Amino acid sequence: MRLIIFFDLPTLTNNDLVEYRKFRTFLIKNGFIMMQESVYCKLVLNNNSSNLLKKQIYKNLPKSGLVQLLQITEKQFTSIEYLKGKSKSNIVDSEKRIIEL
Repeated sequence: MRLIIFFDLPTLTNNDLVEYRKFRTFLIKNGFIMMQESVYCKLVLNNNSSNLLKKQIYKNLPKSGLVQLLQITEKQFTSIEYLKGKSKSNIVDSEKRIIEL
């Protein structure tokens, strides 16, 4: 399954920018991949790992702004339709255990 984080954080003051960078850095260090600006996703193997990650996210939420979390199945994630443009990621992001290069 996938966890998708959507966020809209204020960036008006220096403190806002610090909070924004801190949250974004937290996501990247925990394996989230940017799908587009302010939308990050991560592949999780089961509900236990999903619940642990959610607890970490709650602990690292910024003080202000909007943060949303969506959990979907891998089948739902693979049905994303690109209406304009293409995926720009060169990161291999798959549920497969073996990746041939």
